[in-house]
Amino acid sequence: MPIVLTGLLFAPAACNVVQPAQEDPTRYFVLSDPAAPVAQAPAPSAGVRIGLKAVRLEGYLRRKQIVVRTGGNELQFRDYRLWAEPLDGAIARVLRTRLLASPEVAQVYTEPFPADLERDFDVSIEVRRFEGSESAQGRHTASLSAAVEIWTTGASPRVVAHKVFDAPDAAWDGRDFDRLARLLTADVSALGQEVVADLPARN
Repeated sequence: MPIVLTGLLFAPAACNVVQPAQEDPTRYFVLSDPAAPVAQAPAPSAGVRIGLKAVRLEGYLRRKQIVVRTGGNELQFRDYRLWAEPLDGAIARVLRTRLLASPEVAQVYTEPFPADLERDFDVSIEVRRFEGSESAQGRHTASLSAAVEIWTTGASPRVVAHKVFDAPDAAWDGRDFDRLARLLTADVSALGQEVVADLPARN
């Protein structure tokens, strides 16, 4: 009988053992701002004034999870690898920084555009791919594809440039998501450089 009572006395204590806290595996990532030139000359007064419209994303990119494409039509959403900020705003921020770093650009306005400040051209960006990718052969890369349109401003705006920009594939190991974020940042910066190259000369 005493043995039974001893077991009963220790039973409640065993039920109240607190399990150790599990570490949250979630990691958050941002796009870094491209480094500005060390000694950049002031933008000339003749530089163009750009209106950068809100960046549009394909529907599957409008989420926090970083996307990895594993087939032509197959995507994986990494639940524990998340963007720490809205992706459209992050891409617009990097684009604006890159555009302003160009000596051909005097100013970059973002929507909503100031009513009292004139613009020479408006630029619209539609991001179609912004992700890591994994080929059937196990090769991992960063992938950005975006449609670019440049418009004149004024009473009768017209399209002066339209193209699809595909960033060159950059190697990624499939695990280092910090590197993937840095590669995608570099792709956005290259997209900004492409926009500058396509700007018509202001009359």
